[in-house]
Amino acid sequence: MPDTTAISLDQMRAAAGDATLMLRSLAHQDRLLLLCQLSQEEMCVSDLEQRLGIQQPSLSQQLGVLRREGLVLTRREGKHVYYRVADARVLGLLQTLYTLFCDTGEARHAD
Repeated sequence: MPDTTAISLDQMRAAAGDATLMLRSLAHQDRLLLLCQLSQEEMCVSDLEQRLGIQQPSLSQQLGVLRREGLVLTRREGKHVYYRVADARVLGLLQTLYTLFCDTGEARHAD
């Protein structure tokens, strides 16, 4: 456990608030799938829809939440909008979640 004596209670509350907002955004299956896919590569909406099977309007709604929360950034190329993960902390959390839930290595099954 990290040494919490170096951080004030006010700082800890603010950090807990930030963490809660991020975790709330990740606590939706479609948003988590979107972020997992976007952690691998930048993708446009039509590619995300095809790869993940998330249909409109749900896809646009969930991407909108991720945009509002500052977890993804967009860029326009012609008529396509491309999405990518905007926050390195999200990538760290996704890596931890991958290790805990997706990694099929022997370490996961150890007692």
